[in-house]
Amino acid sequence: MSPTRRFACLASSLAGLLASAPAAEAVLPPLPAPQHIPAPGPRTDAPYAPQAILPGGVVVPLYPPGSPYLKADRIQEPEVYQLWGSALVGAVTSIHNPSLEFHPGNGRLNTGAVVILAGGGGHRTLNVGEASPLVQFLAHQGVSSVILRNRLRSDGYEPKTDGVNDALQAIKLVRAYAKEWNLDPAKVGIMGFSAGAELAMNAGLRWEEFDRANDAAGNPLAKVSSRPDFIGSIYPGPSLFFRADEKPVIPRAMPPVFIACAGQGDWIHAYWAIEFYEALLMDGVPNIEMMLYARGRHPGDKTGPGEPPSTGSISNMGGIPYGTWSARFLDWFGDLGFLGQPGVVTQAAKDVASHLDRQPHTFRPPAPAKAP
Repeated sequence: MSPTRRFACLASSLAGLLASAPAAEAVLPPLPAPQHIPAPGPRTDAPYAPQAILPGGVVVPLYPPGSPYLKADRIQEPEVYQLWGSALVGAVTSIHNPSLEFHPGNGRLNTGAVVILAGGGGHRTLNVGEASPLVQFLAHQGVSSVILRNRLRSDGYEPKTDGVNDALQAIKLVRAYAKEWNLDPAKVGIMGFSAGAELAMNAGLRWEEFDRANDAAGNPLAKVSSRPDFIGSIYPGPSLFFRADEKPVIPRAMPPVFIACAGQGDWIHAYWAIEFYEALLMDGVPNIEMMLYARGRHPGDKTGPGEPPSTGSISNMGGIPYGTWSARFLDWFGDLGFLGQPGVVTQAAKDVASHLDRQPHTFRPPAPAKAP
């Protein structure tokens, strides 16, 4: 064999060996870190400036500096965030300068309606992660939303007064900015989850008192009503009716209420839901709706074998009917006219006006026993 021929054979054999050798395994580059992780603002000599929880939020403090509703010795303290996952603000504590965060709905679908969203957390934390998922959900219906950051019992405040005052002040403030935010001032309501639902329900009972207390000279919101036009109460905590020696007076212009809760699996919150519903029912309040679901638990509760996960907000709750409560809310909301055009009187408003002189329901006393 010629040298040239021999070299060609060797080269061919070497090429075959190289082709049969295992190739180096391709490795994916490491994932980049999450971007734009929300963080609280810094402490300064001025009142703490709350930061937006979601991109694009317009944050407005509820009270002016020096307000008697605020604690002057704590107003500079920054909030503390707890992240759910890598970048979602799930819970907030150390709230001493309460605020609202506005997000507009889809402008092409604008109904003029706005929902103030109050998260739960047992008054220990404010679970804004329950409220924030509804921002886009409502936006797709042409409904704007507001994330409420109210004060907490764990920070030294009383939910039945300070927390409810924050909710009512938020309603006033949103209504005052209705023109700037392209809202219908007759479609301003509140929806709360668990502890936040307490604030929502009790705001419906206390708005007249709050308006009287704040009808003062020098207050730009003095003549702006804090009455919610509707209330959403989702797996609620106790209202002012619970264990009350003196039951609260239900306003003549009590707003319509939507309630949703699991039943036996969350029996205590179901009880509080029923208690509030029954009080309004027997008072003759129109347009109250309650959805009690056979299966489901309170968010975070332990579950048994075969049970769906105990999640909250607008999650699908593991695919059970309870996970459809938000669709039922939209049915109720639309039926009462809140998804119609801005400036049109809602069915809810018409029904409130026609029931101002309502009489409470009573059971007939038993007939006297016939004489023998």
